[in-house]
Amino acid sequence: MLTIRPMLSADVPAAHVIRLAVRENRLSDPSVVTEQDYHDFLARDTMSWVCELDGELAGFVMADVEKRNLWALFVAPEHEAKGVGRALHDTMLSAYWKRCDVLRLTTAPETRAARFYRKAGYTEQGLTSNGKELIFELRRP
Repeated sequence: MLTIRPMLSADVPAAHVIRLAVRENRLSDPSVVTEQDYHDFLARDTMSWVCELDGELAGFVMADVEKRNLWALFVAPEHEAKGVGRALHDTMLSAYWKRCDVLRLTTAPETRAARFYRKAGYTEQGLTSNGKELIFELRRP
């Protein structure tokens, strides 16, 4: 059974393990995102949730309210295709739309993530300045 709840500081180590284990959108340099970055993110005006599956952290989502940006949505490889990403995304949007009217994100082209965001209604806005990632935007319905 999937359980979605707000992310706690205590969840950071497990979330970081998931971030480093993903099959797509991997960090080219794992030291670029540290556990401290998650703590710093949680201390600002942000919204973050985790999904537990049978008591194990299966994924997490983190949205930056001030920057109108989806900072992270990651699912542990062993829990892919179980509805974890969709459940986290839907939970986040439900709360996010109460405060903001647009959400942006970047992700690598030709990935399952890019297909996921297109299917969720995001529109492509072009490429990042380095040309390596797609910029997506979703407006409040």
